[in-house]
Amino acid sequence: MKIGYCRVSTLDQSLDLQLDALKKAGCEKVFSDKMSGGRFDRPGLEDAIKFARSGDTIVVYKLDRLGRSIKHLITTVNELNRNGIGFESLGESIDTTNPGGKLIFHIFGALAEFEKDLIGARTRAGLLAARERGRIGGRPKKLSINEKEEVRKLFTSRIQSPKAICKRYGISKATLYRVLKEAPS
Repeated sequence: MKIGYCRVSTLDQSLDLQLDALKKAGCEKVFSDKMSGGRFDRPGLEDAIKFARSGDTIVVYKLDRLGRSIKHLITTVNELNRNGIGFESLGESIDTTNPGGKLIFHIFGALAEFEKDLIGARTRAGLLAARERGRIGGRPKKLSINEKEEVRKLFTSRIQSPKAICKRYGISKATLYRVLKEAPS
């Protein structure tokens, strides 16, 4: 049995294009979600996977409808394969129920993993080059070293309340207490 799964990212988008394609592909049952693909909980996808039995095939309009990321996509398809369930993507003409489809899917996965590694290597190289030029990334410090010392003095002398200190320096109570825990510079 072919089981369809479709997803759109927002409530105002329509599933019609995907539903028509899945019906045309011979899907007897279709599950859907109207939510971002980045979410971990997708009830329609979970229901489709629970519904599928060994020998069935889960069909999607395009690969990005199934997985949050390439890693998630590969994990999901491998889980389906372990349970004897095939996977088909209409947009990319991938069908893991045959050897050619499995090969193409794994090549896509390997290329995506390679691309992810290249992006990571370029990012690390860029950060290293920036550090060598004296640039340090990350969030700017809320308080300078002198301001931290002032905060400590105000707090220990009890001249101002913690709330007043926070307001004066534009910091949260968590930041205040983190400064107090730090060893003075």
